[in-house]
Amino acid sequence: MGDPDLSRPPWPLLVAAVLVGLEGLFLAFTAGLELLDLHSGRVTLGITTAAFFLALAAGLGCCAWGLFRVRSWARGPVVAGQLIGVLLSFSFWGGETTPAAAVILVVCLAVLLGVLHPASTRALAASEN
Repeated sequence: MGDPDLSRPPWPLLVAAVLVGLEGLFLAFTAGLELLDLHSGRVTLGITTAAFFLALAAGLGCCAWGLFRVRSWARGPVVAGQLIGVLLSFSFWGGETTPAAAVILVVCLAVLLGVLHPASTRALAASEN
């Protein structure tokens, strides 16, 4: 194996970047739905919830871009966010929310595998130099 090409992410990192980007898009979409569902009794809650989702979406979008550009700074926030997602999925387990929990769990585990894959780790470590 030669030196990794720092201009292109290895495929596991690329998959992780795409999934993180999709997570960000989903959160932005959820923020929009929250704003569309504003009621007079919950205006403050709806606006702050939408703002939180938008801020999280922006952060995930930046991190997805960082992974796509093979920037090591993006790894830490992505790993932390995915670990929170794994824990969140367990809170949805059971009843009607089990399918959502399964999707969250699978996506988070796939991102973690992609970011922590040896080829990704080598590329991200090489980008620090």
